[in-house]
Amino acid sequence: MELLSVAFWKSLALKYGAYALALNAFIEAIFFPIPPDVLLITLCSVNPERSFLYALITTIFSTLGGIVGYYLGFFGGRPLAERFFGKEKVARVHRLYEAYEGLIILLAGFTPLPYKVFTITSGVLFASLWKLIVFSLLGRGLRFFLEASLFYFFGAQITGFVEKNLNFIFLGLGVALLIAFLTYRRYRKGVLP
Repeated sequence: MELLSVAFWKSLALKYGAYALALNAFIEAIFFPIPPDVLLITLCSVNPERSFLYALITTIFSTLGGIVGYYLGFFGGRPLAERFFGKEKVARVHRLYEAYEGLIILLAGFTPLPYKVFTITSGVLFASLWKLIVFSLLGRGLRFFLEASLFYFFGAQITGFVEKNLNFIFLGLGVALLIAFLTYRRYRKGVLP
């Protein structure tokens, strides 16, 4: 199906620019499989001087889509989850998720993890909407502005590197962030010297 092809969305970005980018960022945060990075990279490689504007648009519309995903989970997902897994199991997962929801959303927004799964899950588990918004803006913003920075400072010649390596870099940074966070928590609890 052409609508699900990367080439189709790249051509849409070249034709409609920031409008296609905003649409993609919004729907990807709810259900769509093609990440906004594809369009962001396409537009940044064509207009490196506008990279930060594209990153801002992507961050805002991805976060707005995340809010819609949250409400989908909030109003429709909780009854389904309780029906399939039982109220007690859902409550147990909610308590665990609640303890780490900021970190979970930050990592989902920053790493190649499927962001939409975590926005909907946040709604299903009645997580804090404000934490979802704040940590989505941080995680998504950090990811998209780092991508944009590469194009702004190095131009279109960085495109191949970004397309091949960026997910691995973000995943590695995400793992490093997680390890740092867990080490910090253990240190605060007095487990580490």
